[in-house]
Amino acid sequence: MKQLEKLIDRIIDRVNINLREPAFDVGPYVRHLVPPEQFVKFYAFYGLTLHHPLHFSFHQSTLAGSYFLGKCVVEYSVLYKSDIRGDELKAGGDTFRYKGLEIPLHDDEVIRIKDSFLIKNLVHNSSHDPERPEEFVIRNTVSMHYANIHGSPVEGSFLGAFCTIDLTTVHDCVVGPFAYVQTEELSHELVQAGQILIRADGAFDFSYLFPTEILERYVKIDSGGHPQGVFMDFVEARKRDFEGVFEIVQSKYPIAVPHGASLSRYAVVRGDTEVSENVLVAQRAYLENAWLGKGSNAQENCYIVNSRLEGNNITAHGGKIIHAVLQPKVFVGFNSFLRGTEDCPLKIGKGCIVMPHTIIDLHERELCRP
Repeated sequence: MKQLEKLIDRIIDRVNINLREPAFDVGPYVRHLVPPEQFVKFYAFYGLTLHHPLHFSFHQSTLAGSYFLGKCVVEYSVLYKSDIRGDELKAGGDTFRYKGLEIPLHDDEVIRIKDSFLIKNLVHNSSHDPERPEEFVIRNTVSMHYANIHGSPVEGSFLGAFCTIDLTTVHDCVVGPFAYVQTEELSHELVQAGQILIRADGAFDFSYLFPTEILERYVKIDSGGHPQGVFMDFVEARKRDFEGVFEIVQSKYPIAVPHGASLSRYAVVRGDTEVSENVLVAQRAYLENAWLGKGSNAQENCYIVNSRLEGNNITAHGGKIIHAVLQPKVFVGFNSFLRGTEDCPLKIGKGCIVMPHTIIDLHERELCRP
């Protein structure tokens, strides 16, 4: 345990050096966040497939409960119940195209995590940094509960709970809880809690900030770095269902899986649930009394509860759908929270796009009552 404490102190020091401007101390968020005994309770997992290169190396790190796929290297880092999914990494010989330039890749791309602390994170896609197209780097970074690092190399930064950095190279930044950033590049900035930043040079510049009094009902951070609010209450109420799934690999699927469908053995399936042809359910997805129509999917950390997806519906990482009916070809973005009620289900029409970090909550009136 002393070695673990030294490792965490080392990570804190390195991140704090990067965050001199803006001045930000990650120590209070990281120290004592996870009880030390938790790190010896869970195995790590590495996915073996015929379609992805086998390469996994770790050194002086703890990987408790984490899942890896594709080429991954982890050094001097703490990963807790995180998913490092390299199925979309670029291959040697590919051509990386960026603003009219064509950059040939000499080697297979690798996810390289060093001097970082990731808790319950999702790392996916491939690096969109033209300066290092063969390395998806996460270095000197602390990333809190249920953050998404999607195609976004990140160095010297702090990522708050339930935030998403998407197709953006991030240097020396603080990104607040439930913030969403897609700006190609971000350097030495402080992104406020609940801020949505989407920029494309010369095309558009969108910024929205959730009102504090509304956002804090859903997610806020206590003095010890622990997230609180509706989002955490929702996932914490169901976390025990995952413990059994990760303790032993299921020899049989809990429900019928039709031709062309894929149901991860590390997903939770409960109640009257049905999946149709060509459905994809990723590890750490949660289905309860859910009906997924042909071609639909539920990605990591998605929860689909008492809901019906009519077909070709995409639920991106962290999306939560409760008491809802989604007509065909609806896209639900990262970490969105869509909640109807049993008496009044939420209905979303055909072909709609629900932007990342959208909150639609028919319980809101109840939350506002004194």
